Amino acid sequence: MDRIIYTAMGGAQRTLEQQAVISNNLANVGTDGFRKELSIYRSVPVTSPDTLPTRVGTVMSTPGSDFQQGAMQETGRPLDLAITGQGWFSVRTPAGEAYTRGGSLAVNQQGQLVTVQGGYPVLGENGQPVDIPDRASLTFSNDGSITALGAGDDPTAIQTLGRLKLVDPATTTLEQGGDGLFHLAPGNGFRAPADPNVRIVSGFVEKSNVSPAEAMVSMMNNARRFEMQMQVITDASSNEDQSNSILSVSR
Repeated sequence: MDRIIYTAMGGAQRTLEQQAVISNNLANVGTDGFRKELSIYRSVPVTSPDTLPTRVGTVMSTPGSDFQQGAMQETGRPLDLAITGQGWFSVRTPAGEAYTRGGSLAVNQQGQLVTVQGGYPVLGENGQPVDIPDRASLTFSNDGSITALGAGDDPTAIQTLGRLKLVDPATTTLEQGGDGLFHLAPGNGFRAPADPNVRIVSGFVEKSNVSPAEAMVSMMNNARRFEMQMQVITDASSNEDQSNSILSVSR
């Protein structure tokens, strides 16, 4: 009975953990540039310091994210940007520099270029937030260069504000944080260098690469798997009660 109960209990716990990952993916179907988090089961031997392995258990781990590009959606909005191919936008967070594929931008009250999701300052090649002139119209080149035309200025009085810091670190060096942004994993430095080969397009945003249908099917499969494991525990308890009744002394 011990093995039946603990095997089923471990499976049920792993199923709930995987369900949390799938639910988070599904909740971010509408998040621009979101990367689907992966989850797998891994078997581990159950041992103690003085004994040999007695059984095999399971753990749920998240080996990384699916870096496949999401669909491009045209918006026509000048502050909506999408990276074509590989690469990331650089933003500043309380935890340091981070990276995102979400290019829906805005200008905050401090006159800085920020992400719509989270309000994180977008960084230029100098590693500093990009300052925008008051009520200026912005234009982005495909290499990330930014030009601005102030409200009421002569059309020839175009200002060059700099260039976005676009990076392309190896995906194996990135890990997704709780904020949905990507950070360099420990041992890979604090900041990725700017990559001049990354290209963007204005008036488009990249959508999440999560498939709603696939996520819903996975949730239903997990729900059925959890029910089966709970039924095994119920049956084990019932078998134990019957065994106890057989072995009990009649009076």
